Amino acid sequence: MPNGKMKWIRGGRIVTATEDFTGDILVRDEKIVAMGQDLKAMALGAEEVPAAGLLVFPGGIDAHTHLDLPFMGTSSSDDFQTGTIAAAAGGTTSIIDFAIQSQGKSMKDALNVWHEKAAGKAVIDYAFHMAVTDLNERTMTEIPGIIEGGITSFKCFMAYKGALMVDDGQLFRLMQMVKKLGGIVTLHAENAELIESLVPQFLKEGKTAPVYHELAHTAIGEGEATNRAISLSRAAGHPTYIVHLTCDEALHHVKDSLTRHRHPVFAETCPQYLLLDREYYERPGFEGAKWIMSPPLRTKGDQEVLWAALRDGFIQTIATDHCPFDFHTQKQMGKDNFAKIPNGAPGIENRMNLMYTYGVLQNRISLNRFVQILCTNPAKIFGMYPQKGTLAPGADADIVLFDPNVENTISVKTSKHRCDYSAFEGFKTKGAPVGVLGRGEWLFKDGKAVAPKGWGKFVKRARFSGTSEMVR
Repeated sequence: MPNGKMKWIRGGRIVTATEDFTGDILVRDEKIVAMGQDLKAMALGAEEVPAAGLLVFPGGIDAHTHLDLPFMGTSSSDDFQTGTIAAAAGGTTSIIDFAIQSQGKSMKDALNVWHEKAAGKAVIDYAFHMAVTDLNERTMTEIPGIIEGGITSFKCFMAYKGALMVDDGQLFRLMQMVKKLGGIVTLHAENAELIESLVPQFLKEGKTAPVYHELAHTAIGEGEATNRAISLSRAAGHPTYIVHLTCDEALHHVKDSLTRHRHPVFAETCPQYLLLDREYYERPGFEGAKWIMSPPLRTKGDQEVLWAALRDGFIQTIATDHCPFDFHTQKQMGKDNFAKIPNGAPGIENRMNLMYTYGVLQNRISLNRFVQILCTNPAKIFGMYPQKGTLAPGADADIVLFDPNVENTISVKTSKHRCDYSAFEGFKTKGAPVGVLGRGEWLFKDGKAVAPKGWGKFVKRARFSGTSEMVR
């Protein structure tokens, strides 16, 4: 009888950030115990998993998701069960979500809330960033304990004035503290004052359609905030990480930091900024609300700049910023006022197949770079490597069996996420996960999510100790 705790993945094309070879992987319990050619002699009693003709990747890590997020009077439509089922189906075996501190409350309170949201629901492993919205002398004292508990990254918003935003002084002081303690600050970089000036101007002029969200959240404002964030990081003498970077205006400052100032900075982008553009906001009626997110979609020219930056190492990760709200109900809150449209869109399921189809197959990134930016780099930056993000003896057996010949058309009708539309409806893809293992157990197999509710574990992450050179 096969031993269910052992698996012999046989004859697949194994691809990591640095390797590409045909061979076998032997899994025992939760770990990879051997890799090489013809491990049959070691695999006695193991469940045999034929992988000839398949690509074998490390499990994907999505370092930017928002599951069960309260926002603008509603909550994102995926909870930690439905969202992680969709993630597993797409080849993502770990996520890093955001525990968001409420005004007047402690960071510990936020963590308790998010642990309750995730525990007993998530079907894949998960970690948290600590989103800081109320930084003062009292809450600063919590930071050592937060880091000791394995949450080593802190998110700050430079937008959402009066709700989530922290000012430059608070941001600088946080950077100084986490530098001493082994953390890193990640930043939503938009100019809040510019947004808060433009939004009421447009509304006063009767400009209420979705397109005005994009016109209020300018690329210039994103670029200015990115420059300011990096400048504060330089003053603190510690790296920072820019989330969901969308445009050349912002990327310019990342490049400048890395090349002229030699100051390490990490940058993340998302599939929507690589494949969708601002013309979606001009669709008839209210349909453009589906793609309301912050920062918004930019131009086709920005897309090409981002792809080049991924290839050249100036952008190190691709996440999804998965934050879905139903179009026919939740998005309708802003029917007569674009400023009331909940910000966010679904995407957690489609990261791997979209980036393979439109990145690897169109020669924009290599296969090794694909694995590096979807799996290995997020693990290295956020303290999950070498436990996760790679295929090697001793690593968690988070493994994706990927059929490069499967052709699909993305549709809400077949999506696993709990949202009434797909942001990539109609996109043709070639290549898809056909089997996904998390810590040696099947999460997705034969087209079905098979991991039980609550199977995912909280991942306690290591302290930050690197520079951007380690992932370029």
